[in-house]
Amino acid sequence: MRRIMRGRLGTHERIVLVRLSHLGDVLHALPVFHALAAQRPSARLAWVIQREYAELVRPLARLERVFEFDRGGGARAWLALREELASFAPTRVIDAQGNLKSAAAALVAGSGERLGLAWSDWRERLGAFAMHAHAEPANGKHAVDRMLALARSAARSAVDGEIGSDVAVSFDLELSADEHARGRELAIEFFGDDREPVVLTLATPDDVRAWPEAHSIALARALASSGRRVLVLSGPAERESGARVERELTGVARVRHWVGQRGLRELASLFAAVAERGGSFVGCDSGPLHLAWSSGVPVTCLAGPQDARRTGPWPLGEGSPHRAVVARERPSCAPCLSRRCDHPQGNVCMRALAVEDVLAALARAR
Repeated sequence: MRRIMRGRLGTHERIVLVRLSHLGDVLHALPVFHALAAQRPSARLAWVIQREYAELVRPLARLERVFEFDRGGGARAWLALREELASFAPTRVIDAQGNLKSAAAALVAGSGERLGLAWSDWRERLGAFAMHAHAEPANGKHAVDRMLALARSAARSAVDGEIGSDVAVSFDLELSADEHARGRELAIEFFGDDREPVVLTLATPDDVRAWPEAHSIALARALASSGRRVLVLSGPAERESGARVERELTGVARVRHWVGQRGLRELASLFAAVAERGGSFVGCDSGPLHLAWSSGVPVTCLAGPQDARRTGPWPLGEGSPHRAVVARERPSCAPCLSRRCDHPQGNVCMRALAVEDVLAALARAR
């Protein structure tokens, strides 16, 4: 998925991008990296990222170094990060996260220029004081809009002349030929030769964004009855939920399961193959959802406590292949953006999200 924006060419620099977590947010930061790679061809580029997401960006061709941060490592992790960054001696650090932890990572990088999000886009405003410069405010309310504003600023150079150039905003993970082949193998395993498959992802029951397992089971049955192939996807954290759903759907033709899925790039490879087949993705606002739409798969977002206009698939709106479905009688507290539900009747904004409405959204997306 690409958009066009303006930037400037760069010179010899050592630039560190700081985006530590989470999966969706790391994907949102890819346009910043690609803008730098395209507009500053002689710059040496590095990325500071939490260890569990490092595999996702390590193969990027223009990425010279990946500095893995151990979020549970305490003071030792910070000392190790400082030593590694000192060996790279960055001349510029770009904070694409906007909180105290990312600002601290930018500070330990040394004395290079520090560029961050616009003041208004910081979640923890105190960290903004660690920056030397700030991007312009975002043009929209989505998290990707903040990254695009930062990308426009990051692609400029204080030492270059007024050299203008088009920059393609890209979420490309640069999957290799072998990775694409693996994705197609998985697609054949799960879907045979069928087109327009549906990937349905689960969340842990204690996640406030989780759709009830019974709803996921009913959706899978309905889709299979209509002739569509369905893959029910659950990662390591959702293994127990995935196993329960698999037992309930035992014997249902056209439904397959990938329980305890591992490997972010392997999952991206599968999504690329799903996109080739004209398939769709259904799930809550989660890492797999962002990996799906950034891989070109039309997404139906199950939106409860989260605001899909802020953190759902991008872009939403007229002309977009993506949809956001909410409960017909959504509680007044939604969206609350909270990770804990305080509603007296529990997580009603997800329980009341009807299977029939999700089916209708999928039908409109075909």
